[in-house]
Amino acid sequence: MQVHRLGGPADFDPLLERAGSARVVMLGEASHGTYDYHRLREQVTRRLISEAGFSFVAVEGDWPDCDLVHRAVVAAPGADDDPQRALERFARWPTWMWANAEVARFCRWLRAWNADRPEAGRAGFHGLDVYSLWESMQAILDYLGEEDPASLEVAQEAYRCFEPYGSRIEEYGVASRFVSARCEAEVVRLLTRTRERAAADGADAFSAWQNAAVVAGAERYYRAMVGGGPQSWNVRDTHMVETLDRLLDRYGPDARAVVWAHNTHVGDARATDMAGGGMVNIGQLARERYGADDVLLVGFGSYQGSVVAANRWGAPAEVMTVPPARAGSLEERLHRMLPEQALLVFDPGGDRPEWLVEEADHRAIGVVYDPSFEAWGNYVPTRLGDRYDAFVWCDHTTALHPLPAVPAPGELETYPSGV
Repeated sequence: MQVHRLGGPADFDPLLERAGSARVVMLGEASHGTYDYHRLREQVTRRLISEAGFSFVAVEGDWPDCDLVHRAVVAAPGADDDPQRALERFARWPTWMWANAEVARFCRWLRAWNADRPEAGRAGFHGLDVYSLWESMQAILDYLGEEDPASLEVAQEAYRCFEPYGSRIEEYGVASRFVSARCEAEVVRLLTRTRERAAADGADAFSAWQNAAVVAGAERYYRAMVGGGPQSWNVRDTHMVETLDRLLDRYGPDARAVVWAHNTHVGDARATDMAGGGMVNIGQLARERYGADDVLLVGFGSYQGSVVAANRWGAPAEVMTVPPARAGSLEERLHRMLPEQALLVFDPGGDRPEWLVEEADHRAIGVVYDPSFEAWGNYVPTRLGDRYDAFVWCDHTTALHPLPAVPAPGELETYPSGV
């Protein structure tokens, strides 16, 4: 294991060397509301794009919202000329996950970097998640209305299937236990039709295809959620890794991806108690799909500080204090061992200290957070050296800076903890 003190972007050299020819680098976060994770993740990502030729960034966000940002950073016709304006249009709670000053700064850099490159060589920004059913449906209707009116009826049938449930689409999951599989059949028809068109058309058709995949994934997600257990989580993470796969195909045989998501999605589930509960995640699935040598998983963590989160689902964001990590946790151990900021790179074939391979509690803060739960919650039992290939440590962290976005009404909480 290598340990390196972090002071600036150049100190990530060992991580870029470890990335080697990896096709996918996943950069995590221990919370969705921390400035320092975004800042350090941005430093790594800039270097992966500018020095190692990575093709795009894919985040734990909604496809339609992120597509507005993508169009801004690649300077697509009719797009916002400032990516921050696209981020400020994010409406689904929790907006601060991506509509924040830290992401805006990175996206402005990405637009400037792309400006000197031909259209085919510009790096993109995309969303992987599954929640945007209504936004994706509307995007499909808009696209087909202009480009393929003959297929519009298929999309309208799918839209009408969900229409009785209004904005409370989780009620569809309950209803699906007692009614026919009509909605499922309609979204499969829609997905097939848009996929056929995307095979021959350009970026707009590909985006419509992805929106159809979101609708199909959301239908499965809400139906699975009613049954409880791990299935809805697995539907979501499987959808995210399939979206990543489509993007890699879209960008070409030499494409390389940077993924930004919570540690709970990035760190291999098999090295946590998630595996015992029958859960998978994108880190595990990517290792299985592309091979461990072509995937680099990087976790993030801290000992104490502040974070932006909400005290319940749908509530306004607030800055909360993150207390010192619980005794015996990985964070408490790293606080004693490491400098204020450090990079740990794990040698897959070398000797490892016992604490890297034994199980210990590893903090995970979601968009909903209660610091008083630290004594018994907010932690995932983890074998750190198996869960990640590298780890970025920031002993004391601070809250990020949300943009003045207007949140839409909250949706049903994601399973298990809003991550």
